[in-house]
Amino acid sequence: MLKNYRLTKADKRGLSRFDPNDTGGFASKEDIQDEFEHMERKLRNLQDKLFASKTNGVLVLFQGMDCSGKDGVIKKVLSNLNPQGFRAESFKKPTPDESAHDFLWRTHKVVPAKGYITAFNRSYYEDVLITRVHGMIQDEEAATRMKHIRHFEKLLTNNGVLLIKIFLHISPEFQLEKIRERLSNPEKLWKFDASDLSERHYWDSYIDAYEDAFRHTATNHAPWHIVPANERWFRDYLVLRIILNAMEKLDLSYPEPDIDTQKLLEQLQSGELKE
Repeated sequence: MLKNYRLTKADKRGLSRFDPNDTGGFASKEDIQDEFEHMERKLRNLQDKLFASKTNGVLVLFQGMDCSGKDGVIKKVLSNLNPQGFRAESFKKPTPDESAHDFLWRTHKVVPAKGYITAFNRSYYEDVLITRVHGMIQDEEAATRMKHIRHFEKLLTNNGVLLIKIFLHISPEFQLEKIRERLSNPEKLWKFDASDLSERHYWDSYIDAYEDAFRHTATNHAPWHIVPANERWFRDYLVLRIILNAMEKLDLSYPEPDIDTQKLLEQLQSGELKE
């Protein structure tokens, strides 16, 4: 199933082949609820082994148009993890200090250490997306930055960081519906930004920029996953499956103790050691 939502360097197809309304053949949330809860338990167990072993870091990177659900999917899928080993990072407009450094600096410094899981709500990809759409950089500079991104991601994976890149795919009609919800619901109005409406005029330009980024940065060690996100319950299910599948390939296990446990148990039993 997951291969249907995976883009690698060899895959030249664009977003048009992915249906934002796709639900993987499932009819409703009830169809996947038991499996979802089972996967949540498996993910928590893998996180425990990851934290104990300190062999890898895990970076889950989310990109998507406004209203695609980046905040929501982090909350729904990853909020049950042990907070001692998980954090979420959100990237907005660069601060003056961040702008004074190279474009990868602000994200590189919060890449997860070994044993930890980090979710990025947006990322360094914004520096080849919004900057390109609004003419802040030209195509030549965008190509140079994407080359740096490929090298950066290779550096991360070579140093034990499992990189999971996910694009949340919605339709423009769905986005408009979500904007209307925000405007009419006092509990969601705080999420509204006037730029959400103005940026809709650049929808096709953003799609072109994303597809070019996919072509240049989807590699075997860091593929892109395209997740249909109009149906939130399927979005959450598929994201959880993608993360779980990737982490299972790490073959995580608890580290071997560097003590003679049998000897210690015998000493406790004989009274040589106090309990």
